[in-house]
Amino acid sequence: MVQDNRLLAEELARLDKKIDDADLPAELREKVRVMVERLSQSVTIGGFSPQFDTVSRYVDWVVSLPWSRRSDDILDLKHARQVLDKNHFGLDFIKNRILEYLAVLKLAHQQKKTYHAPILCLVGLVGTGKTTLGYSFAETLGRKFARIPFGGLSDPMQLRGRPKSLPDAEPGQIIKSLRRAGTKNPVILLDEIDRVAEDSRGDIMGVLVELLDPEQNSAFWDHYIDYPFDLSQVLFVGTANNTANIASAVLDRLEVISMPSYSDEEKIKIGKDYILPRTITASGLPAGALAIDEKVWPKIVRPLGFDAGMRSLERTIDGICRRAAREIVEGKAKEFFISGDNVDNYLPNL
Repeated sequence: MVQDNRLLAEELARLDKKIDDADLPAELREKVRVMVERLSQSVTIGGFSPQFDTVSRYVDWVVSLPWSRRSDDILDLKHARQVLDKNHFGLDFIKNRILEYLAVLKLAHQQKKTYHAPILCLVGLVGTGKTTLGYSFAETLGRKFARIPFGGLSDPMQLRGRPKSLPDAEPGQIIKSLRRAGTKNPVILLDEIDRVAEDSRGDIMGVLVELLDPEQNSAFWDHYIDYPFDLSQVLFVGTANNTANIASAVLDRLEVISMPSYSDEEKIKIGKDYILPRTITASGLPAGALAIDEKVWPKIVRPLGFDAGMRSLERTIDGICRRAAREIVEGKAKEFFISGDNVDNYLPNL
């Protein structure tokens, strides 16, 4: 019993130190101090308290959140253009929209004004690059990135958190994303917001309205944290396959940008200059070990029919690289030239 009490006292001291070291809002700091003091009293009187794990977990969550930590924006349009061109072929109208946003943000920063950015929502078919543009947007700004998948989301509490009074209490996806990012101004991708469960669509759209409204999101209330968090510096980006299932109140807060389908010529360019070099590196193939004849690219781009996006092309190139990697490991060859004579041997699903 003495040993248990000593361990509990050490754990309480650890919680106190966490609170002391954390950069918490004053009111929240007082709140968690009171919780730990009450826990200390109950432990002193009756030994182990069933609330110990609950309080300890809650303190761990609140002290780990970025209440004031933020990253500095890179407001350099030349840098932004280089990042966008490095990661994406074409899409000039979307790149220009991002550059325009950065220009306004830079002017507002120079004049020490607050600028509420429009919430971009990229709408297009699967594989057209919506999610990867979200990553690039964060890279251009030098911000941390987090992604929240909405596909199949069926409970608004998954976004807003579950109260501590419930047995399955935990923070929602918004707070979890902020903890992962480690800053209060990340880019958060709200992925596939049109694919939430039908039965819960109304409630989830209600949470989205609050998230995307600068008049409301400065005091976002997560049920588990039970204290308002300022989301006004978060840059939200949405994606959707179409807008039919998005509530009009949410659409009013979005700037919808349509993502185009890719032509075969564009896919060949992207496959040669972007996907193939990246996949060769990821597959561990030596530099220069794999080359593809210009004449076979149309077959690589469309092995099984038309696809508006890039997923099929990515899978096909990945399959070619995997086949080459296997032959290297088995000692059958060291270099590969994919031509019309042997391309069928390397294409997957044929």
